[in-house]
Amino acid sequence: LLGFEVDAINSVQLSNHTGYKAFKGQVLNDKDLEDLVDGLAQNGLDNYTHLLTGYIGSASFLKRVASLVTTLKTKNPNITYVCDPVMGDNGKMYVPEALKEIYKQEVVPLADVVTPNQFELELLTDEKVTNMNELQNAIKKLHQKGPKTVAVSSTELSDKLTAVVSTAKDNTLMKVDIPKIPATFTGSGDLFAALFLAHVYLQSDMKTTMEKTINSLYSVLLNTYEYSKVYTDTEAQRARRIELRLVQSKNSIENPEIRLLAESL
Repeated sequence: LLGFEVDAINSVQLSNHTGYKAFKGQVLNDKDLEDLVDGLAQNGLDNYTHLLTGYIGSASFLKRVASLVTTLKTKNPNITYVCDPVMGDNGKMYVPEALKEIYKQEVVPLADVVTPNQFELELLTDEKVTNMNELQNAIKKLHQKGPKTVAVSSTELSDKLTAVVSTAKDNTLMKVDIPKIPATFTGSGDLFAALFLAHVYLQSDMKTTMEKTINSLYSVLLNTYEYSKVYTDTEAQRARRIELRLVQSKNSIENPEIRLLAESL
């Protein structure tokens, strides 16, 4: 929708997302990734400007990702690597514990941009975040590991939902407050990371990047919530009723109405 041609490689192949009561499929490993990467390289198809990684279910796959990032950065030093360190939310991990140290020691230091939620920021920095000062200290600590840009997709401080972005180069620090929607969504962090990657490239300043990202995301979530209230299949699982309305929100993704504004901190 935003003009990027994408080669997508699955880290898991599942029947449906994990918000449903049941799911089946495969968790891919390092060999699976290596086969696909080798095929791309042999055909000269590995000339990328951006790399985005999200949910990864196995330690071996994540280690191979670190190796891949190093290879791609050697091939193109200007490649932008956006790491969404998907590990958990609301105080609970939903990936194997071993992934935390691999992210901390091997993957995050290679990232140009990292997009954790509040809980993932705590995991990566070993810092508890309960207020804005602690959040800023944790962000600084994450910058010290390597990423030039830290975009915290969601924090809940003082009963408010807030997204925060920090750039080390020019010491930009800003936030966008987001109205709470009384629903639990699956995939909102993935959507945030993808939108943020696109707008970092498309926009000329971080204020516009954050406003476009957050307003697109909020519109998708609001459209999804409104649809869930009138969904006609009363037997449907809650997870099905609240599947993100991405295609139906095409206009909001391409040209979001800017209602939520970014403020400097």
